Amino acid sequence: MEQIKHHGLMSRKEVELRKAFLEQVHIIPAGERINRCIQCGTCTGSCPVSYAMDISPRELIALFRAGEMEMIMKSRTIWICASCYACTTRCPSGIKITDIIYALKRTAMEKKYQSQQAQQVQILANLFIQNLMSYGRLHEGTLIRKYYMKTNIKKLFGLIPLGRKMFQKKRIAILPKKIKAYASLSRIIKKAQEIEMREEPALLGYEPDYVGYKALGELKLEPRKGE
Repeated sequence: MEQIKHHGLMSRKEVELRKAFLEQVHIIPAGERINRCIQCGTCTGSCPVSYAMDISPRELIALFRAGEMEMIMKSRTIWICASCYACTTRCPSGIKITDIIYALKRTAMEKKYQSQQAQQVQILANLFIQNLMSYGRLHEGTLIRKYYMKTNIKKLFGLIPLGRKMFQKKRIAILPKKIKAYASLSRIIKKAQEIEMREEPALLGYEPDYVGYKALGELKLEPRKGE
């Protein structure tokens, strides 16, 4: 019964996804501008990697408005975004589309959605974040090793000759090292997370017809303390 969706009704899973996504939108400065989208397609026309997407940037907002968050979560588009901000700078409505895509990506990670069409990109994105959090910097050798161990271990063995040459020329290190001020960086990240948690974005109540931009009415961005 939960999967049936008609006459503006949404499944429970769809409701949960929208609530998680809208809480991410609340954190984005001027995130509520998503409701200004006029579906002009400027974002798609500006995107250098739209040819590789199964859902264009314009369609992402259209699908959100139509109550099709699950389709977005399962697409490869949010993992392919190059973060060039071309769509954001050219949007005539001032929508921060790149940040919206990041919000969708965070929602997918939070809800543990796996995109079968962009599985390798998703794995790389997760390992990239883990790498930075572990060492305070990017350690390419560790990132490449873990990536190919999860995706194509045969190719990893094929890279051994190249890795040996890079090591001889001191272009890559075998053992990862943390940055000198790693402890300080960890404290900064922890403090930032605590501040973000204290903001407590407004909880959205469920309404059976929460499609379109109706839920955004709950997201009036209030100025932060001290501003």
